Amino acid sequence: MKVSFPRMGTSYIAFKHLIEHLGHECVVPPAPSSKTLNLGVKYSPEFACIPFKVLTGTYIEALEMGADTLITSGGVGPCRAGLYGMLHQKILKNLGYDFEMLVFEPPLLYLVDFVTKLRKILKPAKISWRRFYKELKAAWQKLMVLDDVEILSHQIRPYELHKGSTTIAFNKCLALIDRADSPDEIARSKEECIEILNSVPQDKSRKPLRVGIIGEIYVVLEPFMNLEIEKTLGELGVSTHRSIYLTQWARNNTIINTEGGIRKAAYPYLKRMIGGHGINSLGETVLYAKNGFDGVVQIAPFTCIPEIVAKSILPRVSKDLNIPVLSLTIDEQTGKAGLQTRLEAFVDLLQQKRMMEENVYARFSGN
Repeated sequence: MKVSFPRMGTSYIAFKHLIEHLGHECVVPPAPSSKTLNLGVKYSPEFACIPFKVLTGTYIEALEMGADTLITSGGVGPCRAGLYGMLHQKILKNLGYDFEMLVFEPPLLYLVDFVTKLRKILKPAKISWRRFYKELKAAWQKLMVLDDVEILSHQIRPYELHKGSTTIAFNKCLALIDRADSPDEIARSKEECIEILNSVPQDKSRKPLRVGIIGEIYVVLEPFMNLEIEKTLGELGVSTHRSIYLTQWARNNTIINTEGGIRKAAYPYLKRMIGGHGINSLGETVLYAKNGFDGVVQIAPFTCIPEIVAKSILPRVSKDLNIPVLSLTIDEQTGKAGLQTRLEAFVDLLQQKRMMEENVYARFSGN
């Protein structure tokens, strides 16, 4: 089998590791680009959201590279992402592509369906369940290392002395993790990456603003979709904290749901699930405010209903908890220069707010 999948952030490195160790040829989809988006816009429904369009383009590129099997995730609830797999399959079949699409629904709800589809991957290569567990464990380890190293890069970037030096170091780390083959090598690659990132020249006297990033999972995780917002903010001297990583999402949807704390935080503002990550966006904003963050940026695809609902409630959360929130809607017309301008204005606002609060504190404390 020649297997491909949606590309989302750095996770392709772990998926490639798993597919190859299960005895299949992995067709790594190219990083999303303007070519990918143009293909997606051309063959997707006009009012589909931008993640759908980018995935359409990604699948076409992967199939043109020789993939005969596409693996993707499904979904439940009012969010239309649960229908993406079926709709993509129809569009690509109508374009004349010969392939099989395996849509994995959340195993917490569809365990039999999940196991049946998994067997379709394991049976051709005669992989035992024991061997599958071993390879899955190694791929999971690699995915956690990727997330840990990326988190560290976001912590270091606002302190870097030379603009872009953290990004260069991070790209070296990705190549290092990609080459790691065994669990021991993966563990060593993490230690080496921490050393590489910590060696970036830094000015630790800075006091960067702290901003939380919330929103729909695909636009939050894929840098092409969010126009590298974390890198842009980091280079503006802002320390960012992403509300979701793929390992965290996988744990919440395959083993046990641990999002109770987030939903409890959102409850005063929204009392029921609305699909996607809408309720998460509200709960995470509340938690960021309670943990002393300076601001929150919501990233949402154009026409994403759960994020539109969250966006309509966020002004009340912002007022109640005194935390500025910037909502950014992304579609194929969104340009990086416009986004940069809005982020710079938001950072200026946060800096002025911090200065005013420090002046008030100094006046009343006598310092």
